Amino acid sequence: MPAVSEIKEKFENGEFQYKKTNDICRLLGVSSRAGREAVSAVLTELLQAGDIVRDERGRFVSPEKLSLVKGVLSGNERGFAFLVREGENDLFIPHRSLHGAQHKDTVFARILGGERGDEAEVYSILSRGVKELTGTYYREERGGCVLPDDKKYYDEIRIVGGRQRAFSGEKVFIKITAWPEGRRPEGEIAEVLGKSGDLSTEEDALIKTYSLAEDFPQKALSEARKVCAEKMPLAGRRDLRDVLTITIDGEDARDFDDAISIERAEDGFILGVHIADVSHYVRRGGALDKEAYARGTSVYFPDRVLPMLPVELSNGLCSLREGEDRLTLSCIMKVDKKGRVTDPEIAQSVIRSHGRMTYTDVAKILDGDAVLRERYAHLVTMLEDCRELAEILIRKREARGSVDLDVKEAKITLSADGGIEVCEYERTMAHRMIEEFMILANETVAEFMAAYELPFVYRVHEKPSEEKAAAFKAYLTELGIKAKFRPENVRPGEYGKILDGLEASNDPMRHVVNRVMLRSMSKAKYSAENIGHFGLASDCYCHFTSPIRRYPDLLIHRIIKLVLDAQAGEAQRFENFVGSASANCSETERRADDAERAVDELYKVWYMRSHIGETFEGVVSGVTAFAVFVELPNTVEGRVKIENLPPDDYVFLEKNYTLKGQRHAFKIGDAVKIVVAACDIGARKCDFILSEE
Repeated sequence: MPAVSEIKEKFENGEFQYKKTNDICRLLGVSSRAGREAVSAVLTELLQAGDIVRDERGRFVSPEKLSLVKGVLSGNERGFAFLVREGENDLFIPHRSLHGAQHKDTVFARILGGERGDEAEVYSILSRGVKELTGTYYREERGGCVLPDDKKYYDEIRIVGGRQRAFSGEKVFIKITAWPEGRRPEGEIAEVLGKSGDLSTEEDALIKTYSLAEDFPQKALSEARKVCAEKMPLAGRRDLRDVLTITIDGEDARDFDDAISIERAEDGFILGVHIADVSHYVRRGGALDKEAYARGTSVYFPDRVLPMLPVELSNGLCSLREGEDRLTLSCIMKVDKKGRVTDPEIAQSVIRSHGRMTYTDVAKILDGDAVLRERYAHLVTMLEDCRELAEILIRKREARGSVDLDVKEAKITLSADGGIEVCEYERTMAHRMIEEFMILANETVAEFMAAYELPFVYRVHEKPSEEKAAAFKAYLTELGIKAKFRPENVRPGEYGKILDGLEASNDPMRHVVNRVMLRSMSKAKYSAENIGHFGLASDCYCHFTSPIRRYPDLLIHRIIKLVLDAQAGEAQRFENFVGSASANCSETERRADDAERAVDELYKVWYMRSHIGETFEGVVSGVTAFAVFVELPNTVEGRVKIENLPPDDYVFLEKNYTLKGQRHAFKIGDAVKIVVAACDIGARKCDFILSEE
């Protein structure tokens, strides 16, 4: 019978182009029923893979022959969509040209041109991107329908079956079962989540929307209980239990996977970064490992955490609790007074934390709080040594051009009575210390492993594309800021100098430039290939310090331990796996980030409901052709719709992020006063109007 590769090759050389199934069978000399079925199956497989399509006459042909382009649809609540193509400009597709395609579908499209030359129409649907979603159920005269929460999914879903029944106005989780031509998609209710608009219901819906796992399979739980019952093996490990070691985390931290130790040396310090040896308990290929790989990362919400590992491990045996023996991987570094690491050592170890410290208490101790300095007198010298070393490392990173972006984070606090407080997360020297020590350990471990040229997972950050760097440079020129970098080969130090110059002169535009610079940069990801980390100005970097909550850290711990056990050859068996694991972990990280951001937005909007009608000062954080976005000091962001701006003939100037009229203009960084007008819980949006002041 003909193989897939054989038929695919004949399409590539042109022999099978514009042929039907019968023609292809004849050319292959296939006449039996079984043979014809086999050929048909191969053609179906090639269709599903997107290697071929059918033309208007039902003939098979390569997409290139029809000048088709492939991409993923990004929908809009107004019914149109954009075709997103890798490395190419997006194409606009009006609703009339979607032909039943929906948000996130992978499609082939034909470019039509249009006024701007970027209009297209869907030719065929390769695969459906959304098969499950959450939304609000409404009764209709004949049955019911669901209005999707994701406004980019522009069609309502007609409910045609399912065991679950819902009342009008309830939030439901549905499975889409059919996409009838010319009609709305059809689906069935899989689960009723609760009353739409309720905080807990909306959060549960987001967890479903992002396909996040809440419960662990029974096999994984049984395996966790089993390893927790095993005796802790100490033989062959470096015993560091008598070394003064502490953890420093937030007050609400749920797990502790890193601890530090420090002592003065003749020309600097000896810094120890001790990381929970999760790989000892999570064995490769086991139920725990498979579940951790599928989750990729822990996900943190204001009221709960969805851990990568069961709590018996994440909050128990692997967590570096004060006063308890724990298995660790230690990175011990001699750091001189210029921040250079000499004689690094990575060892399998056992530690005992001598203090569970918080960022708040450490910051107060370093600021001279007499009460805390007396309570933690045995740690004061250690913490002051940590600060001194951190300052050395900060200066070193700044000197090499590391880009220190000032990104605001929200601190969302829940009280026992259900109250919510939202404020900006304070970043103290205590935070900077731990950040610097973890960065140094990650870099040191990556350099150590790179020397072995073994399969590994690196944390990489590509430099900005020439197009985005050029747009950023043009924006700086508009502001009167000199930018000497070359867009085709921008260096991190050149970005860093721009921010440093604005900070040194106390220029209020620093916040604005910081935002636009961030948009010009790519997102960090995991890769089996080391291409460096642009933002950190690092030639070699990895994630080593959080194996409780990140799968890449757990994976590289396994590889590192093989090297430490003189089994470097065994590490070659990871050669194929590190590539797929890098892609999977990058994807699960993006999903977790998006989910955390969405839930944070939900809590912020819920919090702002009690402030409707109040006036706040804010800063313009974004501008589009339809609205001006304003960020408040507590990190809450809302929009002022264009119809609520002072009357004017506005034009959106995309290159310099400005909405400009004859009498008024709004650009990123402008200070404004707003009044909270409305809060939409379901859409997670705040609407502002400009204050008359």
